[in-house]
Amino acid sequence: MLAGMAGLLLGTGPLIAVIVAARMGWAADPNPNPIGPGILAFFSFWPSIAALVAGLALWLGSRRG
Repeated sequence: MLAGMAGLLLGTGPLIAVIVAARMGWAADPNPNPIGPGILAFFSFWPSIAALVAGLALWLGSRRG
């Protein structure tokens, strides 16, 4: 579960940071084109969600007995 959360944070975090910086006016370009962070988010989102769901299922299974 921690690996899924870390993958989600590290994979989509840079893209979200660029979007937030552009919206708040902290970036020089108000309409950035973040190719690198977008590709990173694209390839890391679903594997991170899968790892998060698998970890959650294992954690819940171990709690039930």
